[in-house]
Amino acid sequence: MNPLIAKEPENVPELTKKQIDWLTDIVFYYDDKPGPCDAVFVFGGTHPGHWEKAIEAYHTGLSSTFVVTGGVSPTGTKHAAWKDRTIPESLVISRKMIEAGVPEECILYEETSRNSAENVAHALEVFDFTMVKSLLVVSKAHGAGRQIRTLQKYLPEETRFISYGFPAVYNGEGIRRDNWHLTHEGRSRVWGEYLRICKYGDAGHLRGIPVEERLL
Repeated sequence: MNPLIAKEPENVPELTKKQIDWLTDIVFYYDDKPGPCDAVFVFGGTHPGHWEKAIEAYHTGLSSTFVVTGGVSPTGTKHAAWKDRTIPESLVISRKMIEAGVPEECILYEETSRNSAENVAHALEVFDFTMVKSLLVVSKAHGAGRQIRTLQKYLPEETRFISYGFPAVYNGEGIRRDNWHLTHEGRSRVWGEYLRICKYGDAGHLRGIPVEERLL
């Protein structure tokens, strides 16, 4: 099954410096310095970064409460290092965390979601977020804006979200907020994320961008 919007759209417009800066904050989310948070939300995925950043968060004292999400995605491309394509993503992520010294009692997980909106909706069934004032969010760096906007749709308005993303590597180059606009693949990947934010916002799956503020 193919995603509704291509991961790398072909038609990417030319962007001004101001538009690049604006798009960076939309897609990567704001560049806040990570600090101790009430909990860590780990979005589902097969990239090692999902568990590596969660493990890092625990061992650096950023939090001791982890909500790990992810079933088996019907559209996601599996990372080359992913061995079993039938095991829910959250189970693998949790196992890797436990192997690295994160206590099992610190981890809550759901294993039935298939996309970002379901990651959040199904997590609400296993964890009470009403007392969470700050949430560290583990995801691909260039997916953080879309996924945090999904959290904002479901979680209390006063919750503070801090991106704790990792750069996904394509053709040997990691896509980061400071370099995405320098390569065709980076521009295409980020533009695809922007289009998803617009589309899923219009569909009511995340906190969208007002039409009058959009680039196109």
